[in-house]
Amino acid sequence: MIHPPLASPGQILRDQFSKGIVVMPGAFSALSALSAYKQGAKAVYLSGGAMTNNVLGVPDIALMTLNEISGVAAQACQVAPVPIISDADTGFGDAFNVVRTVIEFERAGLAGIHLEDQISPKRCGHLDGKDLISTGQMESKLRAAISAKRDPSFMIVARTDARGVEGLEAAIDRSKAYVQAGADGIFPEGLASEEEFAAFRAALPGVPLLANMTEFGKTPLITASQFQDLGYEMVIFPVTALRVMLKAIDDFYEDLLRDGTQAGWMEKMRTRAELYERIDYADYTARDEQWSS
Repeated sequence: MIHPPLASPGQILRDQFSKGIVVMPGAFSALSALSAYKQGAKAVYLSGGAMTNNVLGVPDIALMTLNEISGVAAQACQVAPVPIISDADTGFGDAFNVVRTVIEFERAGLAGIHLEDQISPKRCGHLDGKDLISTGQMESKLRAAISAKRDPSFMIVARTDARGVEGLEAAIDRSKAYVQAGADGIFPEGLASEEEFAAFRAALPGVPLLANMTEFGKTPLITASQFQDLGYEMVIFPVTALRVMLKAIDDFYEDLLRDGTQAGWMEKMRTRAELYERIDYADYTARDEQWSS
């Protein structure tokens, strides 16, 4: 059912990860965020790459605008009553752009965002050929982001892509500087082993850490329970659902165009009743009748 965003979702998320790791399925639309919630997710992650692929049908190379991404975030927050963290790329520009980014994303109802230290246009964190801004420039962006927060619990997570550009120790050093600049958490991107995740935890005691468990990248498959043992507070699965959906759609279109019927897919799809249940159709009808009377 559509509703106003949660009050202080950042605090709700902080309370969650104080009790154990928070598993955050990746979503790319209001419907996918709602589905994650209805399947039991306690928090959700909005992937910039997945949103860009889904909305525009283009690569994740900074083609989606602040208004477009914050619009998807607002739509998701109105139907999925759980804390949602969103990818905010590089903040859509320099320090004043970052201020506007925080204002718009917090207005959308999010629990927080993450900002990365790449030069725009950015590249996927698991691809080579990335370039970074200086540590000082990222610190300025983080200070600007912190200054723009209305709710102190709104999380500003600093993502560093330095592991694949400058090496592990440099990535850790950058992260320490980002925490000193006010970051509420650290997202070390492109790590290559459990040992590297452990090194970040050892270097940043007490700092909330977010792990990216994407597939087909530089990071081996690691379970949520393993990340919890490593001391991480959050783990995201950013593009997994989009990849699953795309394979299913491709397979269906292939069969439909070959056979001219969807008959072979009837047992593989949500029924009309299941779709209506997912989007709370009966609740809208009941509320409309209540208001009309």
